[in-house]
Amino acid sequence: MPSSAITVAVIDDHPVVLAGIRSWYAQARPPIEVVASGEDVSAARTESGSAADVVVVDLYLSGGVPGYRMIRQLVDEGRRVIVYTMVDSQEAALTCLDLGALSYLTKAEGEPHLVAATQAAAQGLPYTPPALAGAIGTDTRPSRPTLAPREADVLVEWFQCESKGMVAEKLGLSVRTVNSYLDRVRIKYANVGRPASTKATLVARAIQDGLIGLDEL
Repeated sequence: MPSSAITVAVIDDHPVVLAGIRSWYAQARPPIEVVASGEDVSAARTESGSAADVVVVDLYLSGGVPGYRMIRQLVDEGRRVIVYTMVDSQEAALTCLDLGALSYLTKAEGEPHLVAATQAAAQGLPYTPPALAGAIGTDTRPSRPTLAPREADVLVEWFQCESKGMVAEKLGLSVRTVNSYLDRVRIKYANVGRPASTKATLVARAIQDGLIGLDEL
């Protein structure tokens, strides 16, 4: 957890929501500071917004079209994104996760979950609030890759170890073999349209697919 204040850029077109988020964050420990806010993605690209640790976005801004493209752009820019929306939709939640968002929260879930999700995202970790857990648990889409048992073993151990060398030692493999298994997993995710080029993204994918729980990290 960062020792200094976590900084956030908030993209939302409802002033009352922005005021509420600022108030909740002001009471958080460690502190969370809204350094930029606005009605569109440009808020995350101002001088202060571009340096924010986390970007919180409403899925539906003016116009009524879901902001999937905006989420993809922010993720491609290396931003840590949380979707915070009125829309309680399994399809929307899973789509946002597939695009690389670290969490999807409904506004009904309120302060405790938004603060916890922001603290997790500042570390590059996913967060699963109740509504999202339900969406993940009932996900029957054919986009979950089928991993061989050894691939799953290596993946889970890598999440729990500090290095691939430690994974190799624990499983009695060479580092080269560990890398080979992880490469296969990445290829399988890419082949179903859910690329996972970083360890953080791969962690999020594994949690979404029930391969590992947050309590195991």
